[in-house]
Amino acid sequence: MPDSLMYQQDDYVVLETNQPEQFLTSTELLEKLKQTLQQLKEEELPHDLKKIDSVQKQAQYLLDTSCELDVGPGEYLQWYAVRLEK
Repeated sequence: MPDSLMYQQDDYVVLETNQPEQFLTSTELLEKLKQTLQQLKEEELPHDLKKIDSVQKQAQYLLDTSCELDVGPGEYLQWYAVRLEK
């Protein structure tokens, strides 16, 4: 039986255009996704996000189901769950 800790995602490495990699908590990443989504025009949103009625829910959906968001030609925003040792 898999250990539930395998599915616990508390920290992420975030990669974005012209920025050094960042380590963010899930709360910090959720805020970053919300800010990024607010800057995108409706027609720039992925098709599956257009069906979701709030930015908070859109950001949570991305966090739960994706690892990248198309933010424009030649630009990227990607995130990957990591386990940080203390």
